[in-house]
Amino acid sequence: MKLPIYQVDAFTDRVFSGNPAAICPLEQWLDDATMLAIAAENNVSETAFSVRQGPDYALRWFTPKAEVQLCGHATLATGLIVFNYLQPGTTSVQFQTCSGPLRVKPEGECLAMDLPAIPARACSNPPAPLLEGLKPTPRVVLESGQAGEGNYFVVYDTEQEVRDATPDLPQLEKLHPAGVCITAPGEKTDFVSRYFVPSYGIPEDPVTGSTHSTLGPYWSERLAKKVLNARQISRRGGTLIVEPRGERVILRGKATLYMKGEILI
Repeated sequence: MKLPIYQVDAFTDRVFSGNPAAICPLEQWLDDATMLAIAAENNVSETAFSVRQGPDYALRWFTPKAEVQLCGHATLATGLIVFNYLQPGTTSVQFQTCSGPLRVKPEGECLAMDLPAIPARACSNPPAPLLEGLKPTPRVVLESGQAGEGNYFVVYDTEQEVRDATPDLPQLEKLHPAGVCITAPGEKTDFVSRYFVPSYGIPEDPVTGSTHSTLGPYWSERLAKKVLNARQISRRGGTLIVEPRGERVILRGKATLYMKGEILI
């Protein structure tokens, strides 16, 4: 069997930065074990699989270890492939996902993606692996989703603290299925962040769209700004424009194709 595959660096305008996503357009779904094996072989944060359904595409995302419920960067990357290879000339695409419909459209040099807003709340009882798993020790901890099943958000005072933070990955892995995002006001942007999800095979995610569904509303309220410039300060790094709109969040970013080819299985 031959399957097309593309690899896109998302939230960047140049290769070797941003977050790499593999995109596999399918005529029909493969079994879950095969899709997970492909994702593990690709060994990037997420591999997106899509199947055309009328004017829309069904879309699923797999890390090297598991399927996930929401992925921003691989959705943005799949939009780039639709606009440039699958349906050239298309000006908007809607993806049907387990997190509801997600729309992507070109806006100038960027792609704009519509995600659900996931508000944060104070975490009254931070788990021990979180407190022991980060240095500096977390002082302000928020959480999203159901307790222990969404993400933890640690708010530091300065960008330098986020840069210098050292995660104890075996400790953070104990938080599964939750990931850990750390954030602070930015020096040259409105805010910065990093994101760790070791239990999904992603020690540190290069640039994360889904966490900005929470970071956007939080920083918008805290900074009293409607549109925010964000930077994820991983080693590869990436830039996002974040616009909360009530129950939705619009993320804008660039993406660039790194590779296209075939999988032979």
